[in-house]
Amino acid sequence: MKSNQINNIASNLLVWYDNNLRKYSWRKTNDPYKIWLSEIMLQQTQAITANIYYEKWIKKFPTLSSVANSNLDDILKQWEGLGYYARARNFYSACQIVHNNNKMPNTYDSFISLPGVGPYTAGAVMSIAFNQCIPAIDVNVFRIFSRMFKIDISKIKGKKKVYKLINLYIDKNRPGDFNQALMDLGRYVCSAKIPKCEICPINSNCKSFTTNTVLIYPKPNNRKKKPHFSVGVGIIKNKNLILVSKRKNNKMLGGLWEFPGGKVLKNETIIECIKREIMEELGISVNPSKFIKTHGRNRGTNKSSMGYQLSNQIINGAQ
Repeated sequence: MKSNQINNIASNLLVWYDNNLRKYSWRKTNDPYKIWLSEIMLQQTQAITANIYYEKWIKKFPTLSSVANSNLDDILKQWEGLGYYARARNFYSACQIVHNNNKMPNTYDSFISLPGVGPYTAGAVMSIAFNQCIPAIDVNVFRIFSRMFKIDISKIKGKKKVYKLINLYIDKNRPGDFNQALMDLGRYVCSAKIPKCEICPINSNCKSFTTNTVLIYPKPNNRKKKPHFSVGVGIIKNKNLILVSKRKNNKMLGGLWEFPGGKVLKNETIIECIKREIMEELGISVNPSKFIKTHGRNRGTNKSSMGYQLSNQIINGAQ
């Protein structure tokens, strides 16, 4: 591979980045904590939305220590609306580890050992906050390099080839900006469905563009069929009070509050499911009172709710 081609791609990409810089709040700081927070928020979240939550978060938790000294309920409340709450729980745990060690990890290996930190996050933080020449490869970067070099990344061999190439192309003087430039290029130009190839700063080096095969790459993966579950939920009233329970931290949506209930087992009715789940989770016996509604979601999950009242024996025992 010719060195002038490598230098040309990096140079054109950085010039484009400088001229089209997206003014997100996390780009106004070199604080590793804040950069790390932004990268966690950007997982599964659009940048514009993440920026709103980031600014609110920094007002509440301006430092890593303020996160570590908080409690999980406050963390989850501040994260409310972003979804994928495991990100918040892991970030909280990781901040506590860093705070207790009294030192922010400044190497890839030490940083990636923290809860919730993977190769992409470690590469992003090390390159942006510490100017280390480490790539940050997410779905956007895979798509760009798949198109630029016509690589089939549905196979492990193709992904490994991308890793080798980006290590060649990453700018040695501005690795953090190079990584962010690729992120922005993937978000706003080299998008999955409607790429804007005509304004791409590196289109002359893109094999898919020059052969009119952009929409063929990256080749799709064989995705697993999404599972379908029926879930029963009980709304339990005692006078003017409604019972909510806290999910276990090691489960999906751990630490969040919910109406008690769970998945319907085979050959089990909704009523049987709710009675069983509430007894298993809370040790409470309930009697059916009123059916509320059945609700189906796009993901194929049906939620049925029943109204319940606690039996007097359980209420008195609970007191």
